Amino acid sequence: MAKNNKNKDHNQKNRPANNQSSKPKTPPADQKRHRPNPMNPIKRGAEKLFRRGGIQEVVRELTAGGIIYRRNNRGGIEILLIQDAKDRWTIPKGHIEEGEKPDETAEREIMEETGLQKMNVHAHLGKVNFRYRRQDSLVLITMHVYLVEALGDTNKLRKESWMNDIKWFPATEAFDIIEYDDIGKLVLLAMKRIRSGQLK
Repeated sequence: MAKNNKNKDHNQKNRPANNQSSKPKTPPADQKRHRPNPMNPIKRGAEKLFRRGGIQEVVRELTAGGIIYRRNNRGGIEILLIQDAKDRWTIPKGHIEEGEKPDETAEREIMEETGLQKMNVHAHLGKVNFRYRRQDSLVLITMHVYLVEALGDTNKLRKESWMNDIKWFPATEAFDIIEYDDIGKLVLLAMKRIRSGQLK
């Protein structure tokens, strides 16, 4: 009889009380494990390069360029692209100089790289980020992109010596051949604004 009472007492000790939960307790707020926020692609790429070694500094540069358009004789939209030394089709762009505003840089670079002298710089379409390695530096570039309407004699083009080509393309073809996806997305936005008349 004593043995049965002992087993009963043992079972009662191991049974959770009615006002207690058998689930593990939640740790206090200051002891909770915090998940790090996901890093953006540029930051992840930078950390990878640092881990590989050889990167001594990160350099940030600002550039500006334009998606240049005109209307052909049939009213269709055409986009002006340049082809760089590696045969990549892209838009005219360049570094923002001290004291310049991004839209002023876009206009100056377009004049220098295409020969166009008359244009209207319209809406700011967005920013595009690039990165590349330059010796022991990681260069992070932010490019401001504007919608630019070519005026005057738009067939009078002059490419710079480092370019392979410069050419007007139908807008849909320009979107297909442009090298960088992020710029391609801005070409689509530019086409939408042109067709809707929302140039500013």
